[in-house]
Amino acid sequence: MADEQNQAVPTFNIQRIYLKDLSLEQPNSPQVLLENAQPQVDINLTLAAEPIQEGLFEVSVTATVNTKVNEKTLFLVEAKQAGIFEIRNIPQEQLEGILGVVCPQMIYPYLRAIVSDVCTRAGFPPVLLTEVNFQAMFEAQQQARAQQEAGQQPN
Repeated sequence: MADEQNQAVPTFNIQRIYLKDLSLEQPNSPQVLLENAQPQVDINLTLAAEPIQEGLFEVSVTATVNTKVNEKTLFLVEAKQAGIFEIRNIPQEQLEGILGVVCPQMIYPYLRAIVSDVCTRAGFPPVLLTEVNFQAMFEAQQQARAQQEAGQQPN
């Protein structure tokens, strides 16, 4: 009977947070470094979550920072920070929110630090990723998914 009670208890634990992938490219160096124009910085974030095994999920946040000067790439940084989370006995509708909001919020500060550090070590000013409202992102994705499903249904 105690085993049955333990199985029903909601569980959320961080197993590990780690850097999964990191890339830095400076394809036009050193010539582009001599240009005095203001760089254009484009930042793209992507989230992913997938089950590893029963009750364990890998959640990752990837930042791609593409910096150009006069249409030439100054540098490109891509960093993927990930975490393994134990999540058990959570209703499906809550699980999606945990994977899409709570876990990325825990991972993101590590990603911000890594991107800033890599830029600095590459000889550039640090790129400081802004705070992200993962709740708003998640809600927008849910709304877009609902609209897409409603649009695909036959009338």
